[in-house]
Amino acid sequence: MIDILHYALGGLSGALVGLTLGLVGGGGSILSVPLMVHVVGVADPHVAIGTSALAVAVNAAASLSHHARAQTVKWRCGGIYAAAGILGAVLGSTLGMAIDGQKLLFLFALLMLAVGGLMLRNRRAIGEPGAQCNRENAPKVMGFGLATGVFSGFFGIGGGFLIVPGLVASTHMPIINAVGTSLVAVTAFGLTTAVNYAFSGLVAWGLAAVFVAGGIAGGLYGARLSRSLSDKGTLSTVFAGLIFAVALYMLWKSWPT
Repeated sequence: MIDILHYALGGLSGALVGLTLGLVGGGGSILSVPLMVHVVGVADPHVAIGTSALAVAVNAAASLSHHARAQTVKWRCGGIYAAAGILGAVLGSTLGMAIDGQKLLFLFALLMLAVGGLMLRNRRAIGEPGAQCNRENAPKVMGFGLATGVFSGFFGIGGGFLIVPGLVASTHMPIINAVGTSLVAVTAFGLTTAVNYAFSGLVAWGLAAVFVAGGIAGGLYGARLSRSLSDKGTLSTVFAGLIFAVALYMLWKSWPT
């Protein structure tokens, strides 16, 4: 039963999720899923995942508008990545709903640790400011997009924490551009996953609404902070640190007994 306290906690959690989306282009569901389960008190992990996917998608769209105004979005790359990943998100979310919820959260945390390690290893890479998606790298971008879509749907996440390193690896763009561009695909992946969960009755609509309301405010500040940290070269380290902290917490909470 969701009461006023749960909605209030949902709004505060949404603000934190929006902040991370605006800041690093991902991490929304990394935070929102455990917040839904362990702070707001959603008992069913699948409902937490479905509701998070919807809230993160809408908040990602709001953060995307902030990055677009700052001209840090490479629209062609984002479109290619998103288009390739939508099919993967459908397949991944269908498979994810068939697996035990606690095991899903445990696997989610292990994947986060691996990605965090990759981000730290490449944190000093500057990237190519003029990088674009063309005929030469389009197949690589599509391949990363498809793989990311599968993981995104399987774990019920927007996928930004996978999309950002995927865009950097496939195009060599600077991380600030990868952050802004990733939000195109985060929005698409999150909506795809949310629709699939909604058809199965696994979305708490009221809770999603307060998450979105809080997230819009957090996203505005996060986008501004992202540009500041990018200039100082610390954005990749912040991204990796966020992933490690939440992954370790989730491993502790979901460790098999």
